[in-house]
Amino acid sequence: MVNYEHYTYKVTWSTEDQEFVGLCAEFPSLSYLDENRSTAIEGIINLVKDIVADMEANDERIPEPIAEKTYSGKFQVRIPPEHHRRLAIEAAEQNVSLNRYVSLKLWF
Repeated sequence: MVNYEHYTYKVTWSTEDQEFVGLCAEFPSLSYLDENRSTAIEGIINLVKDIVADMEANDERIPEPIAEKTYSGKFQVRIPPEHHRRLAIEAAEQNVSLNRYVSLKLWF
């Protein structure tokens, strides 16, 4: 059983709609609009709660909350050789490994 409260929620302003929009990362097709920020977050949480209950009732696969997933800390990125060379030079100039250098660049 998935806990809908463990999903990743956010509220942002929609210039197009002139309202706040509540969003859930695990359900990118869902949103909830309201003129009040608090109501928008409450609205998306309740919408996801209802969707999860419906999916459970129909034995559908329910997305796992991002917060509950385990990550290895590794992923591969393919870049052009010239970018690889430039990054290797910059890392050497900073006296750190390429892995450490790219990790720091991604973080900041």
